[in-house]
Amino acid sequence: GSTSGDGSPSAGRPSIIPGMSLDEDARWLEWVTKQFESIAGDDKEIDLDEFKTALKVKESFFAERFFALFDSDGSKTISLDELLKALDLLIHGSESDKLHFLFQVYDVDGSGSIDPDELRTVLKSCLRESAISLPEEKLDDLTLALFESADKDNSGSITFEELKAELETFPEVMENLTISRTEDASDPRYLTWTYWHNNSRKLLFLCGYVLLSIALFTSAMWRHRSGGPWYMLAKGCGQCLNFNCTFITVLMLRRCMTWLRATWIAKVLPLDQNVVLHQMVGYAILCYTLLHTCAHLFNFAKLTESGEFSFWEYVFTTRPGIGWVSGMASITGVVLQVFIILMVICSMTFVRRSGHFEVFYWSHLSYIWVWTLLIIHCANFWKWFVVPGLVFILEKIVGMARSRMGSLYIAEVNLLPSKVTHLVISRPQFFQFKPGDYVYINIPTIAKYEWHPFTISSAPSNTLWLHIRSMGQWTNRLYEYFRQPELLDSPKRLSTSLRRSRQRSRSQVHHIPENHRFCNIKCYVDGPYGTPTRQIFAAEHTVLIGAGIGITPFASILQSIMYRYRRRKQNCPNCSYSWCENIKDDDMKLRKVDFIWINRDQKSFEWFVSLLTKLELDQADEEPEGRFLEMHMYMTSALSKNDMKAIGLQMALDLLAKKEKKDSITGLRTRTQPGRPEWESVGGEEREGARVYCGAPALAKVIKAQCEHFGFHFYKENF
Repeated sequence: GSTSGDGSPSAGRPSIIPGMSLDEDARWLEWVTKQFESIAGDDKEIDLDEFKTALKVKESFFAERFFALFDSDGSKTISLDELLKALDLLIHGSESDKLHFLFQVYDVDGSGSIDPDELRTVLKSCLRESAISLPEEKLDDLTLALFESADKDNSGSITFEELKAELETFPEVMENLTISRTEDASDPRYLTWTYWHNNSRKLLFLCGYVLLSIALFTSAMWRHRSGGPWYMLAKGCGQCLNFNCTFITVLMLRRCMTWLRATWIAKVLPLDQNVVLHQMVGYAILCYTLLHTCAHLFNFAKLTESGEFSFWEYVFTTRPGIGWVSGMASITGVVLQVFIILMVICSMTFVRRSGHFEVFYWSHLSYIWVWTLLIIHCANFWKWFVVPGLVFILEKIVGMARSRMGSLYIAEVNLLPSKVTHLVISRPQFFQFKPGDYVYINIPTIAKYEWHPFTISSAPSNTLWLHIRSMGQWTNRLYEYFRQPELLDSPKRLSTSLRRSRQRSRSQVHHIPENHRFCNIKCYVDGPYGTPTRQIFAAEHTVLIGAGIGITPFASILQSIMYRYRRRKQNCPNCSYSWCENIKDDDMKLRKVDFIWINRDQKSFEWFVSLLTKLELDQADEEPEGRFLEMHMYMTSALSKNDMKAIGLQMALDLLAKKEKKDSITGLRTRTQPGRPEWESVGGEEREGARVYCGAPALAKVIKAQCEHFGFHFYKENF
């Protein structure tokens, strides 16, 4: 049986493990009884439809089989006693009892043996339950692979003893014939030495930031102590705002950050955390702004007692003469308050990740007005801002100049599964990048003034590739634009036509896919900008973890790794033996790479499989020191091996993969595993010094906790 992610009964399904205490057993039985009574109603019996609803299975075949086996008296309903008796067998029963139950599920006609047609029916239902789509021929191959392996005497049917013998060859399957739950890690995360060690730069930086903020706040309050407590609070917050509104600019000097990553400063300052720190400082600005405003409002209320000006005149007019530019401090303060609140709200995750990136993009551009208003609002802000502001403007000018140097055109487009747009961009010679870098791209045909960040998915030795998942307005417009049968007018129509004709003549044997487009569309690229993965070659063992389209940084990294690997690879001139030179140098310290890719469904694997297939072929089957690149594929929609409904399918997939030397789901040599990885085993035996790079925000929290527990260095991709 399957369990909920948090392993709690409140999630809607039983969550129990063998050997639990009597108290836990009693509580669980009480919970089952209550759930049964709420479903059964007055008749205290559950029919098939109610059973299907309670079991929450996608495929009704298993609900019907379980119902028939639970209904011991054949009354077409299940009583509470029958349910508890069946669950007790599955939980506390012997291994033989559980095997008998499994055999009865597969023995559809109750004949005492399983024939090929029955096995095929069960496997087909397993595929539907796991959301796996395979051709009928492949289903036949799976059925025959499992049947031929289990039918030891070639009698044309599988007996109970034969099924038991077959299951014993899969010890990991035998261990899962029970109802299990996922245990949450209870180790303290923030109080461990490994956490402090892995986050030392960030923690020291934050300590310095807090101490500096306290110093600025208290010094400003002390200087204005004659104005009263509310005035002191306003001035203290104002001084902190001067610093933070400048510091938030420094954190987004991407070109400077990229340059600093190559220096010793990267070992001292948490440059890889610049986006996280930028967000943190943004929230600090909001808090200081609210306190600063409230303090001034209370101070204005106190000043109105003198009767010179009314409260609203202090807030919305220039008559009191507050401020160094025409008494506009109050008015600019109100406008600044609106801008800052709007920017913070529009930058929250629920806006950026809900397909409304443009809302975040355009609202964030109001930082220009914020800086302008701050200069008018505060007499001292320009002194803080002048140097970072000039550097920021210089970066923007350099970026605009570089983005318009050379002729950048989208030369090819591939429309891949899961609505992924693969752009092949011609790049000038001066455009150099490193694995994992990202760029901002502007395609005037799609949106004239919008720039969007995407990770470069090609190796530095190749042309510029971008893989863009359709998740928002701009990305959907891009995908739909290239779905048109004929591209819109190109500025170099004849050149494009000539290149197409030459391509056809060179590849008459190779059919050009329908979703492949040759084009000549002008674009602008700002970058490249560095990421933590620039350090990837400094470790001997690296673990790369991504989910869905979040692996785009690793497309570039894996290609670059394999390119360097091939340069060190040697082949014997007299035989087919090959090996990799074990030379340690500054250019390539990597000796082991584990690549973990987690997808929700089968279709999400399709767009990246061709590259992974090529990477598999690049490696010899046998390496003296083991395989250099190990790939681990996981599909979360597939039923895991601790689910009784999936045991036969997983056995069949294993057997067929060994026979055909490729996985039935992806076509790779690497077998696709159901569910999620066992994070405790990340990095294998070579844990010391391993570096883990994660490109998926949703996974980052889980994986980071595990990395800190085991002492890994953890890096999360951000831009």
